[in-house]
Amino acid sequence: MDATLKIITAAGAQIEIDEIPVGEKVYLAGNTNGIAASSWDTIRKNKIFLNAPITTPQGDGYKSLNVTTRKFLGLYSNVRPCMSLHPFVETKHENMDIVIIRENEEDLYGGIEHQQTDEVVQCLKLISRPGCEKIVRYAFEYAKVYGRKKVTCFTKDNIMKQTDGLFHQVFDEIALEYPEIENEHWIIDIGAAKMADTPEIFDVIVTLNLYGDVISDIAAQIAGSVGFAGSANIGEECAMFEAIHGSAPRRAGQNMANPSGLLQGAVMMLNHIGQAEIAEKVQNAWLKTIEDGIHTYDIFKEGVNKEKVGTKEFAEAIIRNLGQHPSILKPMKVVKDAVLLLPKYVKKPAMDKKLVGVDLFVDWKGTDPDELAEKLQSINTENKHLTMITNRGIKVWPDGFSETFCTDHWRCRFQPRNGNMLYKNNIINLLAKALDAKIDVVKTENLYEFDGKKAYSLGQGQ
Repeated sequence: MDATLKIITAAGAQIEIDEIPVGEKVYLAGNTNGIAASSWDTIRKNKIFLNAPITTPQGDGYKSLNVTTRKFLGLYSNVRPCMSLHPFVETKHENMDIVIIRENEEDLYGGIEHQQTDEVVQCLKLISRPGCEKIVRYAFEYAKVYGRKKVTCFTKDNIMKQTDGLFHQVFDEIALEYPEIENEHWIIDIGAAKMADTPEIFDVIVTLNLYGDVISDIAAQIAGSVGFAGSANIGEECAMFEAIHGSAPRRAGQNMANPSGLLQGAVMMLNHIGQAEIAEKVQNAWLKTIEDGIHTYDIFKEGVNKEKVGTKEFAEAIIRNLGQHPSILKPMKVVKDAVLLLPKYVKKPAMDKKLVGVDLFVDWKGTDPDELAEKLQSINTENKHLTMITNRGIKVWPDGFSETFCTDHWRCRFQPRNGNMLYKNNIINLLAKALDAKIDVVKTENLYEFDGKKAYSLGQGQ
């Protein structure tokens, strides 16, 4: 952080700095959030936060400050450029230049987890239409403003048809508003493999939170080093900028660490606050320094690079190069009027919502689904009867396979007979009957149709 601030100040950045303590020292002082309330006030007043790598102590009770900051401040868009610096930094991909735009607030990062039986825990994957629309539109606007030609969507909607399916659906809808930009969709597993093998076929990639976290680190590493990558976290009111790598306490205070990742975050910050000329000046001086072969220990190659330097000396070399441009690496050029048009989300008209069933999740220690089905059928009524049992998503009743391994966590679906209506009080009565029958229901999920379309998953094998 000291090196980064020294460089951007020398370049003429017009900023005043409020320094706040966050991370390990604050955690160990007894604040499990890693940040004081007064520090939140400072961040919310300034709107811009340049975040040094933070150490979260090991052990229960300590929350990730990075995740907390993104959510509390509504920083829904995580932008991570990954560009190779061939031939000055070793890479297998000489022409790699991609930007990964990751949804930053929801998905499995909601951190909503529960243990429900002896053998099974769950983590809820929450995907919203507003979240999808905001991040997908951001990706297309970014491509439009910065002259990118294609936006690629990564999901796993062949399996998660409701959650990832919504993200893909929204991507297709918004892509129609940008006919000048090519669009495509890849299933995440083959898309990630292709990105690792042939990254030059991609330009801007937009994806959900967990996938984006994984593939952006992969992209940064195959470009040359995770240590080179900066990150912007953009919200409607606030923004946070950082290196994508974590902290390295064993390197602290030794004048060894490479400041490039945080410096890249600072360049993105300067661009964001309207000081694009200063951002360009810093970036080009950094590229010139890389070209000059002045490298920190993590990327220095004996006989290839000119000089191995420490953090302080690397910063001083960049400062000496301010005003100069690289001769081989692609220089940064100011994009004038780089304003992304990001309208506020507008709620859609309410859909026709119809209750059509309920899943009871049951803790049962037996192993024979037929035995469980017989027990559950004892609580059938005209308005609700057992139609299916699954175990970890696989249908085991009726017509299950004896080879299927089952845990003690069973999804038991009840739906009305002969087109009868289902009401919330029917579910309450069902739960009461289950209690009387000593059936341990650990959770329920209502099954709905929206505008006549089923909005719930079936059992695999159904």
